[in-house]
Amino acid sequence: MLGILLIAAQAAVPTPGPTSGPVSIPRAISAKRTVQQDFDAATALQDAGNHAEALAAWEALEKRIPNNKRSLAIISVRKSTALIGLSRDDEAVAVARTGLAGLPANDATLQEDRFRAWANLARIAEVSLDYASAADAYRRAEAIAPNAGEHIAVFRGLIDTEIFTDPDAAARDMARAEAFIAPLTIEARSRAILKRVKSQLLLNQGNFAAAQAEAGESVKLLGGLTSKTDLYDVASRSNYAIAALLAGKTEEARRYMAMTGAGRLSKGSFDPGSQMKVPDCGGEGGLKPDDVAVVEFSVADDGVVHAAYPVYAAGGGAVALEFARAARGWSFNPQQMKEMPAFFRARARVELRCSTAFTRPSIDDYLNGELVRWLTAKKVALPAFEAGSEAAAFPKLKAEVAKIEATEGPNTLTLVPLLYAIAHNAVATRDESYAAATRALSILDANGVKGAARLAVDHLTWAKAHAESWKPRTVARTAMTALSSPAYADNPEALSAGRLMLADTLRSFDEAGAIAVLKQVGGESGLPANHPLRVGALVRLASLEQANGNVDAARAAFASSGLAANQCALIDAPPRFLHAGGTFPVEAQQWGFEGWTQVQFDVAADGKVLNERAIVSYPPFVFTKAGKQTLATAKYEKSFRPDGGLGCGGSVQRVKFQILN
Repeated sequence: MLGILLIAAQAAVPTPGPTSGPVSIPRAISAKRTVQQDFDAATALQDAGNHAEALAAWEALEKRIPNNKRSLAIISVRKSTALIGLSRDDEAVAVARTGLAGLPANDATLQEDRFRAWANLARIAEVSLDYASAADAYRRAEAIAPNAGEHIAVFRGLIDTEIFTDPDAAARDMARAEAFIAPLTIEARSRAILKRVKSQLLLNQGNFAAAQAEAGESVKLLGGLTSKTDLYDVASRSNYAIAALLAGKTEEARRYMAMTGAGRLSKGSFDPGSQMKVPDCGGEGGLKPDDVAVVEFSVADDGVVHAAYPVYAAGGGAVALEFARAARGWSFNPQQMKEMPAFFRARARVELRCSTAFTRPSIDDYLNGELVRWLTAKKVALPAFEAGSEAAAFPKLKAEVAKIEATEGPNTLTLVPLLYAIAHNAVATRDESYAAATRALSILDANGVKGAARLAVDHLTWAKAHAESWKPRTVARTAMTALSSPAYADNPEALSAGRLMLADTLRSFDEAGAIAVLKQVGGESGLPANHPLRVGALVRLASLEQANGNVDAARAAFASSGLAANQCALIDAPPRFLHAGGTFPVEAQQWGFEGWTQVQFDVAADGKVLNERAIVSYPPFVFTKAGKQTLATAKYEKSFRPDGGLGCGGSVQRVKFQILN
C-alpha cells in the first residue's frame, strides 16, 4: 500500500555532545626513558587514536628538549594531528605552521613530516569549507607525497576542492592524477576513488553522460552493483544515480540509487531535522531561486551535523558551498538518529534550493556600495574588472597590486579596490584573504575612513582570522568586539549593518540573542523607515518569530517593514487546506523507495496553488517532481483579497512518500 502524506515538520531539541575533561600525562612517558623511547610511545598513542593522551605525551616531550629546534618542529607537526582529533583546529593550524617553519629546509629526511603538516592543514580547511585554502595545502602536499597511496589521497582532496573553486585547475589536475596512476600496480579501491572524483568533476561541468560512465567504472572497480557496499561504494553509486537522473535515465538511476540504501532504510526513518532549514534566496551567497545543489552530510549520535560537503550544484561553486554551509548548521532528533543505521548517517545526501519566503537583500552588496561611494569621493579611480573566472582574475589582481606599489607606493588608496577584490576572490586562501583585507583596512584607517565604508572591509576579517572562524560562536565574539570600535560609534548605518551580520550568525545557536539584536536594528531611530538595513532586520525578525510560532510578533515585524505581508505564516487566518492529488512515482514504487520533499508554494485568492517548487528532497531528484505535482493539485479555501493578489505566499509543506504495510 502506498501513501502520500502532507505532514507538518516536527521539532526536536538536539542533545549537546560530551565535553572532554583534563588529561594526565600517560605513564608511558617518563624521564627515566630515552627521548626516542618516549617519542615512540607518543607515536603509538597517536596511531591508536588516543588523541588526548598523545597530545599530553607530545607536550611532555617538548619540556624535555626545550632547545632542540629540529625535534621541537617534528613534535609540533605530530601535535597538530592530535589536536585535529580533539577538534581543536585553530591550535592544530598554529602548531602545524610552527612545525613547517622549524623543519630545516635542507633536511630531506623530514619530507614526510612536511607532507604531514600540509595534509593536516588541507584537512582542516576542507572540513571548514575553506576550499581555496584546502586546495592550496593539498597542492603543496601532493608535490612532496612520500608514496603512491598518499599521492592519490591528496589528489582526491585537491580535485574535490578545486571543483568548486577553480574547475579548470580541477580538470588539469585530474589529467595529472590519471597519468600518475596509469603505470602503477595499485589496489582497485585507489583507482575507484579517482574515478569517483572524476565523475563529480564531470557532473558539475554538466557532462552527465560522461559522469555516469566514470561513476559506473568506479562501482565496477569496487566490486560491482552487489548487495554489499561501503562508504566509498555508496558515493560512487550515488554519483551514478544523480548523473543518470539529470540525464533523464530514470530506470538506470533508480537501480543504482536503490543500492546506496537511500530511501530503503532497514530500520528507523530519516525525516527532516528540527533545524533543517534552507538558506534564504539572496543574502551574502547571492542565491537564486533556480540554483540547486546536492549536499552530503554526516550526523553524529547527538543528532548534530558534524561535517557537510557539496556534491553537485547548478549555479556554480559558490552556490554549492553556500548550501553546504547551511547544512553544517542542521540538527536532528537524537533518538531518531540512534535508531538509524550508523552507516547511512555517515553519508546522507539531499537536494536543496533556497527559500523565497523571506528573500534577504545582501548586506555585503550594501557595504560594497558604501565603500565605492567613499572611494569615489576621495577621487580614487576604480579599476575595470574583466568578465571571466575568478581563478583567471586572481594572478592579474596580484600583478596589478605589485605594479601600483612600484609606482605609487605601498600605502596608496588606489590599492584598496584591488586588495578588496583579492579578499573576495574564490581562489584566495584564508591567509591571502585575511592579509589583503587587513592591509586594505590599514590603508583606509590611515585615510580617515569611518562607518559603513570601513565595515565593508573590516567584516571580511571576522571570518578569516582563524581556522575556526567559520564557527558561529567564534564569529559572533569577533563581531561583538569589532562593533565596539570607536570607528562605528554614533554611526547608525554601520552599527545596523554589523548587527545584521551578527544576528545572522547568532540565529544558528542563540535565536533569542538574534531576535534582540534584530529588534535593535528594527527600532534604530537613526535609520529612515524604508532604509534597506531596517527592512532587512524586520524581514529576518518576522522569519524568526514565525519559526518560533509567534505569529502576532511576526506579523507586526513584517508590517513595519512596509512590504506586502501575504506570507501564509503572517495571515490572520491562512486558507484552509481542502484536498490534494498526486501519484507515487512508478520507478520508486518498483524499487521500494520511500522519501519526502519540502515544497514551497503560493496560494491564489481562488484557492489554487501557484509557483510550487521543491526546496528539500530526499533522496535527491527521486521525489522532486512528484512532490511538486502533489502540491500543484492541492486546493485551499478561497480568500478575499481586494487587490485580487495572492491569498497566501511562501507556504511550505512536506510531502512524504511512504510504502504502507
